[in-house]
Amino acid sequence: MPIANSELIINPDGSIYHLNLKPHQLADTVITVGDPERVSEVSKYFDVIELKVGKREFHTHTGVYKNRRISVVSTGIGTDNIDIVFNELDALVNVDFKTREVKEELKSLDIIRVGTSGAVQSDIPIDSFLLSQRGIGFDSLMHWYKSDGGDLAFAKAVTQQIPRSKLHSTPYIVNCDADLAKKFQTVEMINGNTITNVGFYGPQSRKIRLQPAENDLNQHIADFNFEGHKITNLEMETAGIYAMSKLLGHRAVSLNAILANRATGEFSTKPKELVEKLIKFTLDSIVAQ
Repeated sequence: MPIANSELIINPDGSIYHLNLKPHQLADTVITVGDPERVSEVSKYFDVIELKVGKREFHTHTGVYKNRRISVVSTGIGTDNIDIVFNELDALVNVDFKTREVKEELKSLDIIRVGTSGAVQSDIPIDSFLLSQRGIGFDSLMHWYKSDGGDLAFAKAVTQQIPRSKLHSTPYIVNCDADLAKKFQTVEMINGNTITNVGFYGPQSRKIRLQPAENDLNQHIADFNFEGHKITNLEMETAGIYAMSKLLGHRAVSLNAILANRATGEFSTKPKELVEKLIKFTLDSIVAQ
């Protein structure tokens, strides 16, 4: 059954609605970044850049790095944008744009998030790298799709140990792809469990003029312990990336440059250099045998 024009919107030039990409322009390995300006910070290392496409906050460069074809895509901030980007990435490889039907043979993409984050444990140093073994969704994205709900036991522990308003969505937990994660495991890489929330200020207990509804949220997060697993950091995309990847059959891992430590109040004095280091590490890990 062809997908209706209103559900899968294809631009007059044959590109998908938001990303402005055509199917052949997307590589099987995709790096996602939040900031559109960070796309060129990744692609500057490419040996060849095939194309540069930009629309709104969604910018894509596709090229070749050490014989590996890679696309780097900016998602903007938040899981609402992740919903757009991941549905469209999947459509580019798994829907025939001519017939508007899902292909019989589905393709799985390798998707690596390169982003920034703030630690909630005092012993996690700023300027370190952290791999999110789990994404803990305080957003509601996964609940809008038919799913098994992720790791229900872990989610129950989060609900029991971290008091929040009944108006907030039920947490969901999704793991990274273990096989893909192995490519990025080094002695320096910290393994963690990452909360994804819907904002940067109140949802992460930051105070400027407005008072967060949950004043002790970060302390409850830091104190959490389920079968020896602690929560390590906060950011705004990882759980959505893991949820959408799992539902669509793609492999995903989230790599975090720890710029801030919320427990100690520290912030990196060299954020740009740290992100640059993570980008280079990611690219070299992707192509390593």
